[in-house]
Amino acid sequence: QVQLVESGGGLVEAGGSLRLSCAASGDTGCISAMAWYRQAPERERELVAAITSEGRTFHADSLKGRFTISSAKDNFTTYLQMNDLSSEDTGVYYCNVAYRAYCPGPGSWGQGTQVTVSS
Repeated sequence: QVQLVESGGGLVEAGGSLRLSCAASGDTGCISAMAWYRQAPERERELVAAITSEGRTFHADSLKGRFTISSAKDNFTTYLQMNDLSSEDTGVYYCNVAYRAYCPGPGSWGQGTQVTVSS
């Protein structure tokens, strides 16, 4: 099992920036990819961005240019840089890891970190 700890959320004014971090521990050899999801009030959880252990990245089309995912050299910490935030970005942001096929289970979720953008 991989444990995830997110940090960096908080309250920010519209137009501001935040950088979220997600640190993985435990069976890190099981990590195939790390991703950020978010869930706004009364909306479904949606994929924001993802990065594979080889460094390939994916960003949701609607967020390209404002949000950037990256990872530390050890590939066990991932970051989400969020710029030009608006109230539409308010929600709980979750870190997720997908496991390699030879590891039990599909992956792990973090506890989430709240991002609130004031207009």
